[in-house]
Amino acid sequence: MTRRRGQGGTAIVEFIWLALLLLVPLLYVVLAAAEAQRTAYAASAAARSASRAFVEAPDQRSGWERARRSAELAFADQGLDTARLQVRITCRPRPVDCLSPGSVVTAEVGAAAVLPLMPSILGDPSPGIAITAEHRSPYGTFRAARP
Repeated sequence: MTRRRGQGGTAIVEFIWLALLLLVPLLYVVLAAAEAQRTAYAASAAARSASRAFVEAPDQRSGWERARRSAELAFADQGLDTARLQVRITCRPRPVDCLSPGSVVTAEVGAAAVLPLMPSILGDPSPGIAITAEHRSPYGTFRAARP
């Protein structure tokens, strides 16, 4: 006589496999979204502080350096690497004379949110999500022009 095995105990095994198949990718998506949000916040803060630092600089030459350093500081505050940070300063209405009354300084910051747990075999730099932020700071119509 053959004895048939029952279905007892298989539900827990099926639940564990289903939980693993669904929760591991979900956890990865949450980690990637958190990394992208952290980079986006850093880029926004970096753009704001870079444009303000440029406007407050005594001259344009030191303004470029101050803008770059303030953007790097904003990224360091979030614990991010500044190697892939890009800072671009543009001025309107006259691009060569940024610190003149009535001009507007625009800081554009670009970076990449590195995806977590990516193997190095996929290439260097690691795959990531491109993040950009922009902030405009007016120099002011009634301020004295700076060199």
